[in-house]
Amino acid sequence: MAKTYLDREDAGKKLAAGLHKYQGQNDVVVFGLPRGGVPVAFEVARQLEAPLDILVVRKIGLPGQPELAMGAVASGGVTIRNEHVIRAVGIGPDRFDAAVEAALDELTEREAALRGTGLSVDLTDKTVIVVDDGMATGSTMRAAVEALRTMGPARIVIAVPVGAPEVVDQLGAVADEVVCLLTPRNLVAVGAWYRNFGQTTELEVRRLLDASNRP
Repeated sequence: MAKTYLDREDAGKKLAAGLHKYQGQNDVVVFGLPRGGVPVAFEVARQLEAPLDILVVRKIGLPGQPELAMGAVASGGVTIRNEHVIRAVGIGPDRFDAAVEAALDELTEREAALRGTGLSVDLTDKTVIVVDDGMATGSTMRAAVEALRTMGPARIVIAVPVGAPEVVDQLGAVADEVVCLLTPRNLVAVGAWYRNFGQTTELEVRRLLDASNRP
């Protein structure tokens, strides 16, 4: 299997080239999904001359089945309910609200560690480009798009260097546009398409946010 990208920085530069039509537009905002999506988003934002922010998403798993999401919370205090799962399992309002409260506490702590403050830009009528380092299942990206929809953007663009083709197709019905440079039939894992796929640290996320938004 060929290693298509040297690292996340290289992937971000190549992804930005696929988004060149948005370069220099003053209504564009780039969001990175922490932590691995932020170095990719940094290069996209830099080349498009757009502000960069992060969107922290925390999925809410069923009690005893954390891999099955009954909802999600995201930056800005957004709560998303998966009504199909909630009804199928019979989760009552009290149990769901308790799970939301716990997830929001975790999200707030993580957001404070990564950014320190709340969302920095008003997304009303903006074009939002939400970036990750890849999509294997798409569950986090789907939650991110649903959260962003509640903030009033005019357009949401998903942008990733690599993704499973069926996931890209599915999310095409959720976002206004999906830009995915590589859709291998046998994805295996996102990291398999990078030569260097080391863990992105909280310190690096803070450094990139500061560098991107420094006057």
